[in-house]
Amino acid sequence: MINILKTSFKIDFAYAINSFIYVLKHLPILKNIISDEAYSSTSLKTIIRILGVILTSARLILYRLIYFFVIYFLASFVSKDFSMSFLHIYVLLAIMGLIMNVNLLSVSSKKYFSIILFQMDAKKYLTVDFLFGLGLSFLLNLFGFLVLSLFIDIPLLIVFALSLFSSLCRIVGEGVSIGFYKKYNYLLTNRYGFTIPYVLVLFGLCFLPLLNVCITYKLFFGLFILMFIFSVFSLIFILNVKDYKSIYKRINTDSAAMNEKHTEAYNRQAMVAIKEKDKVIDNKKIAGKKGYDLFNTIFFERHKEILLRSSKTYSYIIGIIIAVITLVLIVEPSIFSGFNNFLHTSLGWFVFLMYFINRGAIVTQAMFYNCDHAMLTYNFYREPKTLLKLFEKRLVMLVKVNLLPAIVLAIGIVFLLYFSGGTIFINYITIPLFIILLSVFFSVHYLVIYYLLQPFNKNMEIKKASYSIVSGLTYFISYTISDVSMSSLLFSVAGLVFTIVYVVVSLFLVYKYAPRTFKINS
Repeated sequence: MINILKTSFKIDFAYAINSFIYVLKHLPILKNIISDEAYSSTSLKTIIRILGVILTSARLILYRLIYFFVIYFLASFVSKDFSMSFLHIYVLLAIMGLIMNVNLLSVSSKKYFSIILFQMDAKKYLTVDFLFGLGLSFLLNLFGFLVLSLFIDIPLLIVFALSLFSSLCRIVGEGVSIGFYKKYNYLLTNRYGFTIPYVLVLFGLCFLPLLNVCITYKLFFGLFILMFIFSVFSLIFILNVKDYKSIYKRINTDSAAMNEKHTEAYNRQAMVAIKEKDKVIDNKKIAGKKGYDLFNTIFFERHKEILLRSSKTYSYIIGIIIAVITLVLIVEPSIFSGFNNFLHTSLGWFVFLMYFINRGAIVTQAMFYNCDHAMLTYNFYREPKTLLKLFEKRLVMLVKVNLLPAIVLAIGIVFLLYFSGGTIFINYITIPLFIILLSVFFSVHYLVIYYLLQPFNKNMEIKKASYSIVSGLTYFISYTISDVSMSSLLFSVAGLVFTIVYVVVSLFLVYKYAPRTFKINS
């Protein structure tokens, strides 16, 4: 086992060092200074290896500290009883990691070289890699708690139990991930209809301390015992899987691990791929349709699951959350004593919420991967009249898809306003209308930047920095607005005016420039 770990580190270092030298050789300033002899320079490789160890260690420690301080500030925000809220949030995030923080079946060039090229025993390699990662994560958690103890007093037993709980969740998660793959032949983390609601629900539960509801120490130790039992069975299962090599070969083929930089593109393609059952379209759906209407109807019917799945899921989640809060407001209104004030002064949070709910980015990726990347090679498809006519059809379709959760939220806001203490009549109109127009805004926004800044090449890699910059600014502005405290009436009216102006200007830009900008990047 120790020899496998040593060999693994040697392969990892060799790949990282040679990759780093390759990058240095191609920098404009250094390309004439560094020769091919650098690849065989022992002293240069030693320096790079030492720097690599230092930087990697610093990165791991920094990321873990950021994780702990995010929990620290979140716990401070949701409750005055910090120790209980910290425990509550840490446990929920550990359970979230049970599904989202799995590594055994992840792909990487390191695993590809070790298992496929150098023919290392796949079971032994992945087991050693897993146990090493598990131990390293446990130590990093202990270090995080050690730093956190400088600010707050945490009992040593709780520190050890929480760190171990994270490791137990990781073991269970790996077992579930492998079992799911062996049964269904694809990764559980790629089943977005499950993982997205799973993450959203657990993250939402992190805010329960606002309602004076927390995971108690008694409940935590109950969960700890339960997770310990599950982890024992999971570890036995993990160590007894015999076909790791064949599993990894299948995963490697699907994700092209040799090109790690393309992993995001491969995941993006898998996310928007059409299932076989959706390729068969009921003739009744297309009867009597022709031209762009027929083209768009075929696209919509084939992508119904991609288009509507998340929209329906978000609608159900929003509906359930609103129903629960409404019920609590009716039974025990004192719990939400400040809730009505929140709705009146913090409407900006709904901008951030609608940013996450809107499926514009995913839908435009589906449009490119399953349609435009092929059709844009034809001259007739790039004709202004064709592009703009199809843009109109797609805009209507995208707005309809995103309106479902927006309408549920808008109606829910009316109930929440009423049962939390009421408001002036005009707010019952402007706030729901603002929520609906927010949905329209993001639908228009994502489709417009797709047509004006079409970022993808034929391999679905993002090649335009401008698209990434605009997407990043969209997130940043949405998050910044969430912190704005303003009268709901003033905020909603200002939002309505801005949205209308933005939509008009954006549509004008599309009609003027899209015929020139909407093309495949090289």
